[in-house]
Amino acid sequence: MATSKVFAGAQVVLPTGIVDGGRVIVDGSRIAGSAPADAETVDLSGHWLVPGFVDIHNHGGGGASFTSGTVEDVLRGIHTHRLHGTTTTIASTVTGDMDGLAQRAGLLSELAEQGDLAGIHFEGPFISPCRKGAHSEELLRDPDPAEVRKLIDAARGHARMVTLATELPGGIDSVRLLAEHGVIAAIGHTDATYEQTVEAIDAGATVATHLFNAMPALGHRTPGPIAALLEDDRVTVELINDGTHLHPASLELAFHHAGPARVAFITDAMDAAGFGDGRYMLGPLEVEVAEGVARLVEGGSIAGSTLTLDRAFKRAVTVDRLPVEDVVAALSANPARLLGLYDTVGSLEPGKRADLVVLDSAFELKGVMRGGEWVVDPRLG
Repeated sequence: MATSKVFAGAQVVLPTGIVDGGRVIVDGSRIAGSAPADAETVDLSGHWLVPGFVDIHNHGGGGASFTSGTVEDVLRGIHTHRLHGTTTTIASTVTGDMDGLAQRAGLLSELAEQGDLAGIHFEGPFISPCRKGAHSEELLRDPDPAEVRKLIDAARGHARMVTLATELPGGIDSVRLLAEHGVIAAIGHTDATYEQTVEAIDAGATVATHLFNAMPALGHRTPGPIAALLEDDRVTVELINDGTHLHPASLELAFHHAGPARVAFITDAMDAAGFGDGRYMLGPLEVEVAEGVARLVEGGSIAGSTLTLDRAFKRAVTVDRLPVEDVVAALSANPARLLGLYDTVGSLEPGKRADLVVLDSAFELKGVMRGGEWVVDPRLG
């Protein structure tokens, strides 16, 4: 059986733009520059062919939690998101006690070493009680650099990002520590002023955790963190494009002010993504999911999302009317570059891992390939 495939006829989104009737060649697990004579041709006429999606903020899916589940649970969550086009996943934790988070980091780092995950994102406990969202207030703590270092060490080289309220005591020193260790410092769940946010960016913070959510609103006299994060070219802004977390006008404001090279669409998904309504646990807190919206049982705060990135893609193109190539950048290239993985994933270029997503003309997902193997085979649909 031929291990080489030629995908022909689709609208292919490349770093240089959209190619009508383009060709992408896969040889084994990689994208190739040329095809052998016995290569299988897969006709994708009438479809879009885009790179696999990269999710830098994801707490679980398929009924499984990255925060508290077993290895088998975490793998089920990863697979659920792969079915929806996410071929590179960062596992995000939520606030917990330090020993528990260190243990969780150990389990997740094993899956990163196996290649199932691309790393770990610690969201909490170093966040503001004023903007805690779906995090347990009793377990919050100031970002002591020694404790931040403990989590980095527990992740055994697989800590990719830590979300901090950088205005808290130790926040700026922790940003510097993270930058020194090659870990992304993300500003989020914060009550910072504009000036405090500028200070954190200058210290090395480079990501806005789910911009607009869990931070002070943009004001004309007190612009707060949103203005500082949007205006600085060093910052990538996360956006949750599920129609619940952001009004379309806010998304458009962020996308067009930051520019298409500085946006990363994320899911911020919890267990219910790809699974259904019901009651779930997010860390120690109980969540009710109704009509696809997750909220804390006590207090009613939004508690992550049930989003998958194929839905974020379709909404961005059909509702928000964003250019397809800009949406692809926000789902693939930008987060891959942020993670330092762009030499391996994030675009359809020879030498990169063969991570592909096939969408029909209405932007419904029809196929997913990861490392040259079909996760969802478009020929079976």
